[in-house]
Amino acid sequence: MKWSIAVTFLGSVFFVQAAAQAELKVGAAAVDVSPVELPVLINGGMTSRSADKVTSPIYARALVLDDGRQRVAIVVVDSCMMPRDFLDEVKQLASQRTGIRPDRMLMSVTHTHSAPSVAGALGTDADPSYVPYLRGKLVEAIAAAAANLEPAQVGWASADAAAYTALRRWIRRPDRIAEDPFGNPTVRANMHAGKNWDDVTGESGPEDPELSLIAFQSLDGRPIALLANFSMHYFSGVQPVNPDYFGLFCGMIEKALGGGDRQDRPFVAIMSHGPSGDIWRRDYTKPASAPENNYTLETYSRGLADIALAAYRGIQYDRYATLAMAEARIPLKYRVPDKQRLEWAQRIVEAMGDRPPKTTAEVYAREQIFLQERQSTKVVVQALRIGQIGIATTPTETYALTGLKIKLQSPLSGTMVIELANGGDGYIPPPEQHVLGGYNTWPARSAGLEVAAEPKITETALELLEQVSGKPRR
Repeated sequence: MKWSIAVTFLGSVFFVQAAAQAELKVGAAAVDVSPVELPVLINGGMTSRSADKVTSPIYARALVLDDGRQRVAIVVVDSCMMPRDFLDEVKQLASQRTGIRPDRMLMSVTHTHSAPSVAGALGTDADPSYVPYLRGKLVEAIAAAAANLEPAQVGWASADAAAYTALRRWIRRPDRIAEDPFGNPTVRANMHAGKNWDDVTGESGPEDPELSLIAFQSLDGRPIALLANFSMHYFSGVQPVNPDYFGLFCGMIEKALGGGDRQDRPFVAIMSHGPSGDIWRRDYTKPASAPENNYTLETYSRGLADIALAAYRGIQYDRYATLAMAEARIPLKYRVPDKQRLEWAQRIVEAMGDRPPKTTAEVYAREQIFLQERQSTKVVVQALRIGQIGIATTPTETYALTGLKIKLQSPLSGTMVIELANGGDGYIPPPEQHVLGGYNTWPARSAGLEVAAEPKITETALELLEQVSGKPRR
């Protein structure tokens, strides 16, 4: 404890002294990562599916920041999820090419459900041809952003976008409990149960309506990049391959703020994924006819972009922002099947043979085998300080409540939480939510971490924010 306090004190002193000397540089790049080999497996569904065309390009959008002391990279990819071992390989390759330390790279996904599969999840395997292709493209994106470094300034803004997000997980009436895939009556809460008010008693938690922005511009005021963050799972209903609302939002922001006289370094907009494991766009507290329940992909993206642009106009910038980044790797256990469930799973998987699962029961039977084989894992949590702005990451599908815990206790004046970063380790309901059951709790690679995973990840994120800021949490 004495050692930790000393490091924090020295870090805060250095932060004050360095602030007057730092010269922030920022580079941005967007690299098209649309698949070139079709058809391609698409992640995000219960069972396997594929796409034979690209309906809208998907991108890896990258930032590289340098304050003269250290250099960090931020990448957001139009993908559903990316596993830690894959990202560790990308970081090593990118480090060899750019000199940026692997633990100074933050790599996350938008969580679109209409992009090529990079991680095996539920009934879909990773696409064997797309994974190595994307690996090279991500290295290219970081290198391109590093090549575009230029003196810059940074600013923060946030806005209320409550009309664009809502709770999707509702608590069921005691007499309307449903069965899980294992045949047990455990589903006391589940996604979209609010569609039928007769089945439910209310929402299972809060939503987070904050749309947060970190803006970068040149010293003469030319926009370089905008990193946005919002908690809304995905729009849905788009034909893959497609970036969902994340890509449309970015295109609208780029059209509004791009241009100028530096087309060799075009402005890059980025939408990162905020904690939205229990969040969607449909507000079940209101009738289906309500305006906010009738957005199209276009009107939804336009409304969110308009809110962002209004907030952007009021940003004040800091040209002397310093950087600090910290990373921790936490060992966590999986919730492995007991003997009875394992025997049930083995019977089903043996009957399947070599074919992929076709039913929910087959999907979760196969998942029990995976969890039994793996037993445990390590997950990556990071914190990044840019001046007085904070970024915390989780490698999971995190509930809005967890994001609010981190934001409200952060020692920094503005903090965004980027989920599904540096890995794709599934849902982590707060412990009290586990007893309610439902899809988000059913043991699988997409929801298999120990019950205590959420408080462990939350506490680690706050400790890292304290470390990079040199200040105690609120």
